[in-house]
Amino acid sequence: MKKTSTKTWVIALAVMALVVIITVVVTGRTPALKVATTSSLYDTGLWEYLAPQFEQEYGAKLHIFYAGTGIALEYGRRGDVDAVAIHDKAREEQFVAAGYGIERIPFAYNYFLIVGPPDDPAGIAGLSPQEAFRKLMETGSGQFVSRGDDSGTHAKEKAIWRAAGFDYEAVQQAGAWYVEPGRGMGPTLLMANQKNAYTLTDNGTFLAYKGDLDLVPVVETGAMLLNVYSVVAINPARNSDSNVEMANNLVRFLISPEIQDLIGNYGVTEYGVPLFTPCAGREPTE
Repeated sequence: MKKTSTKTWVIALAVMALVVIITVVVTGRTPALKVATTSSLYDTGLWEYLAPQFEQEYGAKLHIFYAGTGIALEYGRRGDVDAVAIHDKAREEQFVAAGYGIERIPFAYNYFLIVGPPDDPAGIAGLSPQEAFRKLMETGSGQFVSRGDDSGTHAKEKAIWRAAGFDYEAVQQAGAWYVEPGRGMGPTLLMANQKNAYTLTDNGTFLAYKGDLDLVPVVETGAMLLNVYSVVAINPARNSDSNVEMANNLVRFLISPEIQDLIGNYGVTEYGVPLFTPCAGREPTE
């Protein structure tokens, strides 16, 4: 009798595995929802906190892809995800106006703040965000670590530079005091801490990382520091493969009274204050 080769067995096993996979796909599988989200929602642990309840309620697997807002929106434009949850109102509205998203729905907010060394070498404590940035630029007396990643936080930073009267390209070329690592919020905070530098952050991520930082808030007030998070379902007219039904489930989930309560209490036990304030579809103004 002819002996079966090892190669033949490997091929046979591979075919069997493929048959099993095809069978699972054909006979049914757990629905999936792909969401691109900003790193601050991920770094704070909010998605890890909410995902199990969403999956149980809707019988779906939630796949979270975290990046800066710019990359998250690009995922949405390419049809790689079913929804985006981000924090840059201007770009979100452009995204919807261009037909990529169905509707922008705010679900939570917190605030940006400028953190820095406790001795505040640049002397910016208590200034407005614009005044603080202007002093950093004019004196170069304190290092600043920028996200530099086209995120919502990076967009807010650029808006503050504009309000302070500076072209952002000029800021980028201003000197070694200005650093752009192109990282998420958590790693940027850690780098700023290592360099004894200033950075712009949302207060939720700052609280989540505070135990690993020597940095303190130095600028906490100003109309420009409001930070609103919104969810947008991808428009199936632009991407026929989008799971719009499940994306709409996510929208309803995030603004439901039960989940709004969970968001409003998230962080209280560990940090003494919530990391986010729920707003259930309403646009906060201050």
